[in-house]
Amino acid sequence: MDRRGLNLKGSDLAYLNLAGVLLAGADLAGANLRETDLTGADLSGANLNGATLFGTILNQANLSQATLSGANLSEADLNQANLSEANLCGANLSEATLSEANLSRADLRGADLTGADLGVVSLFGARLSGAILIEANLSGARLGRANFWGANLSKVNLTSADLNEADLSGAILNDVQ
Repeated sequence: MDRRGLNLKGSDLAYLNLAGVLLAGADLAGANLRETDLTGADLSGANLNGATLFGTILNQANLSQATLSGANLSEADLNQANLSEANLCGANLSEATLSEANLSRADLRGADLTGADLGVVSLFGARLSGAILIEANLSGARLGRANFWGANLSKVNLTSADLNEADLSGAILNDVQ
């Protein structure tokens, strides 16, 4: 289904099966996508500011350059999703699964990633200043040149993570593994 550039602002699309849908550049600001299946969907460049994506399945979805400021992605499944250069400022990603996702150069300033699974994720050059990553799993993550200034990394699992040139200035690093 091709819906590129479509205006779906504030729409209720909860609990639908939209796997593989093409919504590149669509306006989904404030939309309700709760527990929707968007496996393999193309949402590149889409506006998802303030959208509800609680429990949404976004496995292998393309969200590159999408804007998700203030979006609720708690408990979302984003395994192998492409979020490169996405704007996730202030987004709620608590308890989300992002294993093997690409978040290179993504903007996660002030985002809540409490308890998130970020195993083997790429956060190369990402901005995470002020982010909350309490009890997040970053084992095997590629964190080169990521900026964690002032982020809360308490009880984070960094086993085998690549921190080459990462900026941890002012970060809270209590009980890090």
